[in-house]
Amino acid sequence: MQITNFIRHHFRHFNAAALVDAADGYNKHLADGGKMMITLAGAMSTAEMGIQLAELIRQDKVQIISCTGANLEEDIFNLVAHDFYERVPHYRDLTAADEHELLKRHMNRVTDTCIPEEEAMRRIEHTVLKHWEKADQAGEAYFPHEFFYQILKSGDLEQYYQIDPKNSWMLAAAEKNLPIICPGWEDSTLGNIYAGHVISGDIKNVHTMKTGIQYMMYLADWYTKTATEESKIGFFQIGGGIAGDFPICVVPMLHQDLQRHEVPLWGYFCQISDSTTSYGSYSGAVPNEKITWGKLGEKTPKFIIESDATIVAPLVFAIVLGQ
Repeated sequence: MQITNFIRHHFRHFNAAALVDAADGYNKHLADGGKMMITLAGAMSTAEMGIQLAELIRQDKVQIISCTGANLEEDIFNLVAHDFYERVPHYRDLTAADEHELLKRHMNRVTDTCIPEEEAMRRIEHTVLKHWEKADQAGEAYFPHEFFYQILKSGDLEQYYQIDPKNSWMLAAAEKNLPIICPGWEDSTLGNIYAGHVISGDIKNVHTMKTGIQYMMYLADWYTKTATEESKIGFFQIGGGIAGDFPICVVPMLHQDLQRHEVPLWGYFCQISDSTTSYGSYSGAVPNEKITWGKLGEKTPKFIIESDATIVAPLVFAIVLGQ
């Protein structure tokens, strides 16, 4: 409890106090019988948030995840190519010429971290393409995360592991067959690669990969079966964008479009965001705005922590994990 005790002693006001309140609300929600969705925007997997997220999954402190295609794949990139990554702590000083040199070396920069194309992206492509083609030839279709579960469970990648497997959230999720929602997956490196293989004819049916509409149908079914007044679903949002906006909309869709009024609203809401309250951006919208869309209720516990998620989320998770 060293981290938790430190936080409780020093984090007393402003965003620091909001962090403690949000973590306590998370724990209360679970203690009251609720379940939790965590959403991942940005490059949280490259930030190695899997170290704690994997443990949250193992301890049943998160029951479903919504993430961008980048976060889905980048946890696995890190799993198999960590030793080839390069950190650039002076990234703010890079010139256009410096960036071009990284391009020539096929080092794709995410802030201060460069992902190696060959060891990460191409290595995964060579493995997952076999599963794409097999499903395509069999006339089968799967979600993006299901293809990843297939390759992780097959053991094909084990020879390449370069981190402790317990620090991969995708491995932990695969072991539990955790529900994952990945809206807009095509906006990812492997999404581009998949499109290329469809264009080249390696994959005959583009619908071998299930779509975002099917993800919403999948989420609607899961939410309807899982959410009850005694066990509501909480929503812990890291960043904004499609990873958060897509899944939170399942509730108004169920109520307004399917007339399932017995389905409860989200039972807890927290957002970590460094986006200031602004004009039209989802990331900058305050929680109360979501009441007007039928996503949250007037009395839903709501928290917003305006800070860097790579700093704040590990601290919240430490309290939730009792560290």
